[in-house]
Amino acid sequence: MSETMVDVLIYLFENYMAGDEESGEEEAGESEAAPVNQHELEQELSAAGFGTMEITQALDWLDELASRMSTGEGVSPSGGSTRIYTEAEQRKLDVDGCGLLMFLEQSGILDPLSRELVVERALAIRQAAISVEELKWIVLLVLMNRPGQEEAFFQMEDLVYDEAPLYLH
Repeated sequence: MSETMVDVLIYLFENYMAGDEESGEEEAGESEAAPVNQHELEQELSAAGFGTMEITQALDWLDELASRMSTGEGVSPSGGSTRIYTEAEQRKLDVDGCGLLMFLEQSGILDPLSRELVVERALAIRQAAISVEELKWIVLLVLMNRPGQEEAFFQMEDLVYDEAPLYLH
């Protein structure tokens, strides 16, 4: 099975995290009870077909995201500023990914701090490039972990699960 770390993150979100955000609206049988400890979680992910390396990377990625949230790390650019992406960021996110981030910021779903956290978390993923679909999931996970961003989270969740394109060229 050639699953990626992002696939592990998606699996975790859909099976354990999504129910936390929905105030009692989850359907019976949709969301499972989270394993009691990390070892049990790793065993379940392994049984689901994910490789040890991808599991470890995903759990480390989530730990680092939680750490960034608790320490308040990140730059909060002033409103109205324009984000210029470095060459490394452009290679990782490509034009469509950068365009998605701009669209989400202009739509009010991402604020500058959330955008920077998304870029930082995207760069932390060990793959050459991040697809737009993967970037949407990264945005969703970042928003889920940002207090006060519940409305933006729900808007992004709708965009992730919606089959229609986010914007027209």
